[in-house]
Amino acid sequence: MIQIYHDIESLSRAAAEIFVVQSQQAIKDNGRFSVALSGGHTPTRTYELLAQQPFRDQVQWLQVHIFWGDERCVLSNDSRSNERTARQALLDHVPIPKEQIYPIRCAQEPPQTAENYEKLLRNFFTGQAHMFDLVFLGLGENGHTASLFPYSPILDERKRWSAEVYVAEENLYRVTLTAPLINQAALVAFLVAGATKARVLKEVLEGPWNPNRLPAQLIRPKNSNLYWLVDKKSSSLVTHKV
Repeated sequence: MIQIYHDIESLSRAAAEIFVVQSQQAIKDNGRFSVALSGGHTPTRTYELLAQQPFRDQVQWLQVHIFWGDERCVLSNDSRSNERTARQALLDHVPIPKEQIYPIRCAQEPPQTAENYEKLLRNFFTGQAHMFDLVFLGLGENGHTASLFPYSPILDERKRWSAEVYVAEENLYRVTLTAPLINQAALVAFLVAGATKARVLKEVLEGPWNPNRLPAQLIRPKNSNLYWLVDKKSSSLVTHKV
């Protein structure tokens, strides 16, 4: 489902509303809400809104469990850290128990970090009908999402839930959730904004199936609960709009 918003503010409010609704339903059904947060600039405003009224009081934060879709192997206080961004915008301002926040931290070598995060995830989701209640994702100008980059070997992954990837342009490793895990979520929401994303958004949504070049195409939740929350600028080239 594609939902088009006038600007980043209205898009962010819609994403915050999805967070609230999904959290309320998950807590009602299972007593807890598990969400994987996205990095990048676009979701930051959503996180800020969730930390403010009226959204703040609509979430039962004591039952919320926070994960990340990916992370750069940098210190947690590094400006490039997805954890740092989420803490500054949201997590430091709401009463989530610290033991229910699960950052990806490369204290060991990246392969070991990925293995440890997968063990954590498998223990957390043991016996669950689906995995995350909500996954937020972004879209890079090259078609990547999370840290699933074009032509990366992990795009062919079928079993692992978490994997390491070296990003030559950044000269660092990242650790990412894999498509097989993301696709088991109850709901996945892409947040896409800005004119620089117009070309790639059109290609991902309307172009030929080529997930090696456009890894975001790999994200196809089993239950078909896939939302694209996009602004007017990023959707300017999309033909089929709703």
